[in-house]
Amino acid sequence: MKTAISTDRAAAVELLRKGEIVALPTETVYGLAADALNPIAVAKIFEAKERPRFDPLIVHLPSGDWLEKIADLPERSQRLISKLANRFWPGPFTIILPKRQIVPEIVTAGLDTVALRISAQPVFAEIVQLFGKPLAAPSANRFGRVSPTTANHVLDELDGRIQLIIDAGPTEHGIESTIIAVRGNSIEVLRRGPITAEQPRRSIFAAEEPAGRFVSVASCTKQWRSPDRPAAG
Repeated sequence: MKTAISTDRAAAVELLRKGEIVALPTETVYGLAADALNPIAVAKIFEAKERPRFDPLIVHLPSGDWLEKIADLPERSQRLISKLANRFWPGPFTIILPKRQIVPEIVTAGLDTVALRISAQPVFAEIVQLFGKPLAAPSANRFGRVSPTTANHVLDELDGRIQLIIDAGPTEHGIESTIIAVRGNSIEVLRRGPITAEQPRRSIFAAEEPAGRFVSVASCTKQWRSPDRPAAG
């Protein structure tokens, strides 16, 4: 298989609609994207990355309208989830929530939760919106390797394993998104990233404490198995 580097967004959408995988730029790192609702397409991500299937994937939504289609929002947490989404989406901020049955088990590694975000990267945003459905997109590298921040980095990792890499230059942040879990009226930081632990505390909880509770943890909990970047967790 020949791997092409291109800026052809329509070609990326066409491949995604055919159930193929495409490397796309996000504001954090380059991601390896597939139709998140197509388990056969998602399986190609694991194959290309040599990624074990016990590691769940982040799902990138086309818009906030998809949130309740993918996640089963707990009634007691809906207000907090809405505030977090309104404040930090689009952006490098991933929220773990109970999933609906529409999400294939391969995406969540059999867990009853799903990790969701909306990318702020204009090229990624255009492609996922044109595609019209959520995309599963972990980092576009082989398992256990450093996450790529340029199209050429992706080529070094996945040449011959995928058909297309969409080039939008170097990524803005160069590290993976912040991951949080919502638990009732509190949140836990499961992975540190571009959104610092203090930002939700200041913007969401400052006016509500002690009613709202913010907990930052140094390592991942059982609700989120470690992503594949060695240093970042």
